[in-house]
Amino acid sequence: MNSLQVSDWLPFFLVPFFTLSYPTTPPANPDSFHDSQYYTTGILDACVIVSCIAVMAVFRDITRIYLMEPFAKWKLTRNWERSQRAKIKANGVSNGSVNGSPISNGVASHKNGEYVPLTLSKRDARKIHRSMLRFAEQGWSFIYYAVNFAFGVYVHHHLPTRVLDPVDLWLNYPHTPLAGTVKFYYLTQTAFYLHQVLILNAEARRKDHVQMMAHHIITIILMVTSYVYNFTRIGCIIMVLMDCCDIFLPLAKMLRYIALYTLCDAMFTAFLVCWFITRHVLFIIVIKSVWVDSPRLVPEMWAPERGSYLSPLAHKTFIALLVSLQVLQVVWFGMICRVAYRVVTGHGASDDRSDEEDGGANDEKDE
Repeated sequence: MNSLQVSDWLPFFLVPFFTLSYPTTPPANPDSFHDSQYYTTGILDACVIVSCIAVMAVFRDITRIYLMEPFAKWKLTRNWERSQRAKIKANGVSNGSVNGSPISNGVASHKNGEYVPLTLSKRDARKIHRSMLRFAEQGWSFIYYAVNFAFGVYVHHHLPTRVLDPVDLWLNYPHTPLAGTVKFYYLTQTAFYLHQVLILNAEARRKDHVQMMAHHIITIILMVTSYVYNFTRIGCIIMVLMDCCDIFLPLAKMLRYIALYTLCDAMFTAFLVCWFITRHVLFIIVIKSVWVDSPRLVPEMWAPERGSYLSPLAHKTFIALLVSLQVLQVVWFGMICRVAYRVVTGHGASDDRSDEEDGGANDEKDE
């Protein structure tokens, strides 16, 4: 939908927040998205990003409060009740009773037949509450990455680009105007990373807070500059590669928080394999293409009136930012390998990048 289609019923000042701005005539012979509306880029595109951030915040709270937290609370409480029944049985329960009192469905009864529910200790209640919150936080990430990875695969499938042979990223540059699907994908991804910066500072501080902030800031700079400089095709392929393994990590954490440790370890193994392939093989192929193919196939020329922005400085800056991302990913891969070692040695997956245990002195005393 564009501004021409909604101008009759949407107030003028709200149009840029709910539609893609700058509709234009489609190219004569587009190499992708032949039936799509096409758009140019401009400052009003930031309005859609603002709207997407607001929508993501609402959906995050809805999924967290009404879906993820109730499920996690139910599962963790049931796990606790089962563990308590097991402890009671191990401490003198015979034939389903304790000192003549029956045990059923997580409750114990006195001799007079009155049932009394098992009571959570403060320590257990804090643990369940903390795990419930962490499960819900990771649940939103899992939902977003799964949906947007599927969307990214759809976009990549319709673009004439290949991961293993990325020379097509540079042919016919500049790639303007943009198909509406590509533009919307780019703007939603930019909104997500801006939203993540806000969330990163709102949630419990993690051990790699500085690295995560650096990663998000570098990613946002790359996305904005590649969007403005018409390098959207390489941006699309990088976003698909990044999103792939980010589906498995939050899912592994979710399984760990609800004590499904075997499934957690299996999912973490899938994450490890996917991370190595996408971020240390395919991503390096893309960096190599930026380094070698772009100056060979695209004339280094700063000509904004023609939509060409590949100057020597811009080329070196893009390479530096991409290499910086790879350095951060190598550091994280070292952490991931330490977790993998714990899995192999039978200690189970425990995320080195997870939040710090800052429950305070009371938690330490309970431990």
